[in-house]
Amino acid sequence: MTDIQIKLMDGRVMNARLDETNAPITVENFLKLIDKDFFNGLIFHRVIPGFMIQGGGMDSSLCPKEAKAIKGEFSANGVNNPIKHKVGTLSMARTNVMNSASSQFFICVDDCAFLDGQYAAFGELSDEESVKVAIDISKVKTVRVGYYDDVPYEPIVIESIKKK
Repeated sequence: MTDIQIKLMDGRVMNARLDETNAPITVENFLKLIDKDFFNGLIFHRVIPGFMIQGGGMDSSLCPKEAKAIKGEFSANGVNNPIKHKVGTLSMARTNVMNSASSQFFICVDDCAFLDGQYAAFGELSDEESVKVAIDISKVKTVRVGYYDDVPYEPIVIESIKKK
């Protein structure tokens, strides 16, 4: 287990623990991106109360920041990954292509068992305050921007993600 800290520009923090035992490819990729300061200045660009907050791939102008795609570590893709999508779970976002996850991740703000086996869960928030921050983010006012729905009206900017 590797501990990380997601620090937001507004000073809020989410602490998480990454599970390299059950998602080694995903965690290795995420840690490499952290080491390159990849996430600095990116936003949570999609937030849905009762579901999740998604970030790690766009800046506040909704310009995508690209990263290399990795193998999706979930059962529908032939990989045994027992991590459940519950409140506080970190998981990789992807397109309909099984091996399209790269840098975008989401944090569940409710139990989302329907995602189990379909997305690569790779960690979880490690304390109640971090869960509260994620839930609070999911409830901000959102707008539609171009073809993007559920975009926070005021950008939720990631200052940094660091190993603890």
